[in-house]
Amino acid sequence: MTTLHNLTPQPIAFIGAGNMTQAIIKGMVAGGYPSDLIMATNPSRQKLDDLTANTGIHISQDNRAALAFAKVIVLAVKPQMLERVCAELPNEQIASCSFISIAAGVTVNRLQVMLRAPRPIVRTMPNTPSAISMGMTGLYADEDTPKALKDAAEFALNQVGEVLWVKQEDDINTVIAAAGSSPAYLFLFAEAMQAKAQALGLPTQDAKRLVGQALAGAGAMLIANPDMEFSTLRENVTSKGGTTAKAIEHFNQAQLTDIIANAMQAAVDRAVEMQSSM
Repeated sequence: MTTLHNLTPQPIAFIGAGNMTQAIIKGMVAGGYPSDLIMATNPSRQKLDDLTANTGIHISQDNRAALAFAKVIVLAVKPQMLERVCAELPNEQIASCSFISIAAGVTVNRLQVMLRAPRPIVRTMPNTPSAISMGMTGLYADEDTPKALKDAAEFALNQVGEVLWVKQEDDINTVIAAAGSSPAYLFLFAEAMQAKAQALGLPTQDAKRLVGQALAGAGAMLIANPDMEFSTLRENVTSKGGTTAKAIEHFNQAQLTDIIANAMQAAVDRAVEMQSSM
């Protein structure tokens, strides 16, 4: 894992100051990265003012200032805005910069077309729990990408959770299905559990607390037992002939495993469609 101890801090600039950028910058500063080596740009002055007030970083409403400030640029704008943002950046500034992309669905090759130059790029796919430093981010870079850029990307995303490097860019689509979109799967499961708990008589807040803590605790057990198969953890809770066994039996009859697999495949298929349309 890349830490501040084996990283030489260098100026880094974020184009876009949305929730993900804010989480990453706050994590970097809290982790000891010098705030005077960080800049963020954004059209909204209020977001920038709040960010610099909380972190002490440099800010600007001019994206060109980001490329003048740093040679490592994090592109953190919505995918549909990325082409326009890149088109407004001067060629001579682009030519001296390397890029980290947080734009979902935009391949490295497509981004290089937008940048009008074959620049070093690290593509990343974080998820929403990054906002509470519990994120899971997939990263991809081709074999010619400088180690310094990969280290910078890994350090930045490590400040909001765990990271996983994938060997092929197509694997980013699997990251989307397994980590990027999956918080919503769990939230949907939690909604259904809360609704049934309330139908069985619990007040709303009690049902939310019961389900939320149970699912958070189960997730923590997955992380706390990295050498244990998920199936073993499930089996440890499932006493033969008991209440859990009956619930699992019902899930199996409903073919829950197939439902999950098909849903994840649908997410992958949609990711591929989005790449081809960008």
